[in-house]
Amino acid sequence: MRFRVLFFLLAGLAFVGRGVADDELIKPTKPPTAKKDEGKIPPGLTHYMGREIAQTMHFAGAPWLTRESRNREEEPAKLMKALHIKPGMTVCDLGCGNGFYTLKLAKEVGPEGKVLAVEIQQEMLDLLAKRAEKAGVKNYQPILGTVADPKLPDGAVDLILIVDVYHEMDHPVEMLAAMRKSLSKDGRMVLVEFRAEDDNVPIKPLHKMSKAQVKKEITANGFKLVEQYDDLPWQHVMFFGRDEDWKGPAPKE
Repeated sequence: MRFRVLFFLLAGLAFVGRGVADDELIKPTKPPTAKKDEGKIPPGLTHYMGREIAQTMHFAGAPWLTRESRNREEEPAKLMKALHIKPGMTVCDLGCGNGFYTLKLAKEVGPEGKVLAVEIQQEMLDLLAKRAEKAGVKNYQPILGTVADPKLPDGAVDLILIVDVYHEMDHPVEMLAAMRKSLSKDGRMVLVEFRAEDDNVPIKPLHKMSKAQVKKEITANGFKLVEQYDDLPWQHVMFFGRDEDWKGPAPKE
């Protein structure tokens, strides 16, 4: 296997491509620096509902998020079209990283809309700020959340987009509860995850999820599956709305 970027190897591999030639998938991981307000947060889980939780991607791996091959490998234009975003919406890019999708979402919601860009690493938000300034994007709000709280406004978010991030959340119950609370009346939460059912997807198993596992975890936390999109090369796209008949509580492990 030929890895062009030695820096990524030094940071540690989470995603490893197989047969993707010169731009094989490599995702550096390292626990992010804890924030001051995380002292009150209970320890994170290592497993949830039978699934091992992956380690959070460190900001040192941010270049991987904007690699040149990503448009070919993931076809984000298809995803953006499938989201059916309308001008004026308030949308959230949860786990926004350095803003690969934040900038795309900002264009779709227009000047009267807003993108809430949530991250747990300030360094990622700093990188996003530089990219947004260069692109002339101003209709976004950076939010430094915690591993247990995205710090979203209640009942105000029309769409929450979570791209290849949910499987790294070590406080899934708290995060899902907060997201559920933040959705507007007809708001949707959209999970995009690499397909565990497909061995040809060149991602380590720990960083993949099956549809069955996604549905099991998300519906157990007060959501219902309302739509699916299956035309991306490597990823599932699953849309969830609030399940108003859900009584809870959510499973804790």
